[in-house]
Amino acid sequence: LMQLPRTTVAVEMLKEASQPYIVVLTNPTTGGVTASYAMLGDIHLAEPGAEICFAGKRVIEQTIREKLPEGFQTSEYLMEHGMVDMVVDRHDIPDTVARLCRMMTHMPAEKPQHLALAAE
Repeated sequence: LMQLPRTTVAVEMLKEASQPYIVVLTNPTTGGVTASYAMLGDIHLAEPGAEICFAGKRVIEQTIREKLPEGFQTSEYLMEHGMVDMVVDRHDIPDTVARLCRMMTHMPAEKPQHLALAAE
């Protein structure tokens, strides 16, 4: 927990440098991670069915004295409610992150011809 403020500062440094911060939420993403840097991204990807929450369902229900909807803390529910941008299968995450980085930094998908020739 003591390192969470440092990670938040690091995220702010990325933003100041105009660099994208892409978050990949896996199962489970809980507690202080969710309360800090995990939800500060420019883009949030999540694995299908991932549990993403700060507190457990039972704790929340006891606090608000209401029953929570089915799937309340899943990646799909959070995407439907605007907290997650994309639900992506684990094996597709590397290609998705690469594509997003190219889009967000305006990099071409492949090396321009003059760079490819220079490398030979």
